[in-house]
Amino acid sequence: MGFVGAVWSSESSIIGSGWLFGALFAAQLAGPSAIISWVIAGIAVIILALVHAELGGMYPVSGGTARFPHFAFGSIAGISFGFFSWLQAVAVAPIETYAVMQYASYYEPSLFNSSTGIVTGTGLLLCVVMMAIFTAVNFLGIKWLARTNSTIMWWKIAIPVLAIIILAFKWHSGNFSSIPGGFAPGGAKGVLSAVVGGGIVFAYLGFEQADQLAGEIKNPQKNLPRAIITAIAIGTVIYILLQVVFIAAMDPAALTHGWLNTTCPAAPAKCSAILSNINSGPFAAVAGLAALGWLAIILRVDAVVSPFGTGLIYQTSTSRVGYGLGRNRYYPQLFTKTDSRGVPWFSLVFGFVAGLVFLLPFPSWHSLVSLVTGASVLMYAGAPLALGAFRGQVPEATRPYKLGGASFMAPIAFIVANFIIYWSGFQTIWKLGLCIVVGYVLIGVYQVFNHERPKMGRQEWVAASWLPVYLIGLGIISWLGEYSGQSSSTPLAPTNTNTIPLWWDLVIIAVFSLVIYYWAMFTRLPREEMLEIVGEQSSYTDVPPPSI
Repeated sequence: MGFVGAVWSSESSIIGSGWLFGALFAAQLAGPSAIISWVIAGIAVIILALVHAELGGMYPVSGGTARFPHFAFGSIAGISFGFFSWLQAVAVAPIETYAVMQYASYYEPSLFNSSTGIVTGTGLLLCVVMMAIFTAVNFLGIKWLARTNSTIMWWKIAIPVLAIIILAFKWHSGNFSSIPGGFAPGGAKGVLSAVVGGGIVFAYLGFEQADQLAGEIKNPQKNLPRAIITAIAIGTVIYILLQVVFIAAMDPAALTHGWLNTTCPAAPAKCSAILSNINSGPFAAVAGLAALGWLAIILRVDAVVSPFGTGLIYQTSTSRVGYGLGRNRYYPQLFTKTDSRGVPWFSLVFGFVAGLVFLLPFPSWHSLVSLVTGASVLMYAGAPLALGAFRGQVPEATRPYKLGGASFMAPIAFIVANFIIYWSGFQTIWKLGLCIVVGYVLIGVYQVFNHERPKMGRQEWVAASWLPVYLIGLGIISWLGEYSGQSSSTPLAPTNTNTIPLWWDLVIIAVFSLVIYYWAMFTRLPREEMLEIVGEQSSYTDVPPPSI
């Protein structure tokens, strides 16, 4: 695919179900100050995107986010960040199918239970069907996929822009200040909680998709960095404007108890029809309340098209990340098998099956968002570490896009990533930790019987010595902090202690992040071993030789 296809591969993931629900959930946590949350998250993601732009141009490999840490720190760290990358990718398609069911329940209530907030049995079955369609389309090959995705993308961009323009004419300025609670009813904690808990960062996720498909992009050294930066810039502008018009166009009658109470009361029988419609399809409901029935219909159609495009491209990404992990010999070599169209067929099918697993314990859009966000940002955290390592290991390497002030920006990007993980809340982090432990066990068992396993000598263990301290340390800080995230229905689920007060927790995260960052820089692989790893993989068709 060319430059436009690369832009759309990232944009298709950025403009997905996040815009359909993010504005509502963010407003429920932060009120009108959710606009600030979108700006904070946008800046954070742009910083991370610039890091990926340099890495992607430098080494345009399929499944790049899973492989950069492997080049810089060896197989131990590579296995970990590779699994984080695969975990987040495989869980996104189920989220997109949930979004479709929730919006479609307006026409067919049997798909989604608005009282419990979860999909029904019928809705779950249709989620499986949608995921099967994502997989089938991917078997047609990357060229056909790029054409399909580009066609869908014009619609996915046009509809949010149309909603912004039309809803801007239904302006209620009092919604920003006169509603009970004022502009920031949740205070600073509400603003920061909305960054993750409101689905804001989740909405921004996906800029790295061009990185994952780097091996299939024309002239990747030139097109890849430009595509990543262009995609995140478009998404940031659209999302901030969507939040503004959502707040302004909301019927004040639905806000009599404030922005933090735009939910149905405990007794389902007394649930307001207005609030029920808002929670099942926020933007379509706001359009309907503004007497824009035709726009509401278009938005409900888009609620199928937009998540479909995102689920489609993430199914592609999952297969490529699995392919990359197979190339690194972390996963069985079956994951590297491709068909006549170059599609990694086993990795694609396995991703479909694994995605079905996430449909069962997380039966709603909102319940899965925080987990995927945490896994995604944990994956992103490996990129600034790899960038800092590469600058020391191969400073003379060809960099089509070179991030200015990398010695400052790389540690800042790592701090930003850890802020986002922390804000996802302890209820998310302990579940994410459980997934990581299960993944380590499965991969460890495979490596015991893998006679061609990657090199795991003393140097690799030293290069990854910071990793267990990093993962356990983040968990402990989250346990002591104030951010719990979504309440857990799991019996005997652990809870955070609220020991560290607001603002001090951010200072602790920042200092902790800097300690880990410079520890990783000190123990990174020596230049010769790093070049040996890249040289070994340059024999693969998707990896260029060391560009030095």
